[in-house]
Amino acid sequence: MIHDFITTHSGFLIPLAGGFLLDALLGDPARLPHPIRLFGKMISFCELKFNKGKRRRTKGIAVASILVLLIFGFLYGIQLALHDFPAVKVVINTVFFFYALGNRSLIEEAWKVERRVQKNDLSAARRQLSRIVGRDTSQLSFQQIRTATLETLAENLSDGVVAPLFFYALGGIPLMMAYKMINTLDSMIGYKNDRYNDFGWFAAHILDDGANYVPARLTAFLMISFPPSSRGFHFVHKYASRHSSPNSGYPESALAGILNCRFGGSNTYDGKRVEKPYIGKNYRELTHDDVVKSCIINIRTSLLMLICTLSMYCIFQELTGFSHNFLYFWG
Repeated sequence: MIHDFITTHSGFLIPLAGGFLLDALLGDPARLPHPIRLFGKMISFCELKFNKGKRRRTKGIAVASILVLLIFGFLYGIQLALHDFPAVKVVINTVFFFYALGNRSLIEEAWKVERRVQKNDLSAARRQLSRIVGRDTSQLSFQQIRTATLETLAENLSDGVVAPLFFYALGGIPLMMAYKMINTLDSMIGYKNDRYNDFGWFAAHILDDGANYVPARLTAFLMISFPPSSRGFHFVHKYASRHSSPNSGYPESALAGILNCRFGGSNTYDGKRVEKPYIGKNYRELTHDDVVKSCIINIRTSLLMLICTLSMYCIFQELTGFSHNFLYFWG
């Protein structure tokens, strides 16, 4: 029975297992062509061409919508074109799945920061942290650097792992990569400043916030449920909705609750001071062990989400009655 299931659904299972394993072993290959870098170039081109003059919000809506639909349509077309070549399609989908995940690279970047903190090299730690956060790092203390690192680990666990897997379960590689375009749009033009406030409004507040609504809450649930953390549940219930983002507060509150520490506070973005609500009250010194534990939580949650992805796929088939072969998403 298991053999029959694997054989029947290999178009879904092989990219899922193979892509996940490749990410765990290799991370993001810096020297190879990467579709997310291509996404970035597409966004930069459109932003420079259209983010000027009048009706910037309208232009931003059009650009974001077209780019997301373009990626979905292109990859859906690939699924159709390769329908009679299942082996080729599985290989291509595995590669795209691999590129869509960024968990190993996220952990590696966090460790690069932590190694400099351990060496007591404040300047190097600040520079390294600036690679993975949007805040100004030039004046941060070691405590603030570790806080930012842990917040980023939690938030990007949702954006970089749980959300892509969630959309893969629902719509295969086309929907997974469409989500990655949404996420890239948010990271590039979703800032609240004079340049992007209008042009990036739709990408940030409609597409990205909407796409991450369920994955962010699912991330928090997985983090605090296995093993159960009553303090984690309490933190999510009390603090998650206070965050300025409708989604980021959930995984951040979950991690702060598990560690019994405090996140949030004052930070500088684009020269402006931003006061983020505190998550937690225990202002204790964060340690190396906290970073280690956070990485373990990250890996454990990723594995749990892998199981959830398979479960969602099976449930989706049962509820809809559709054949995924007919939809050409998974083959």
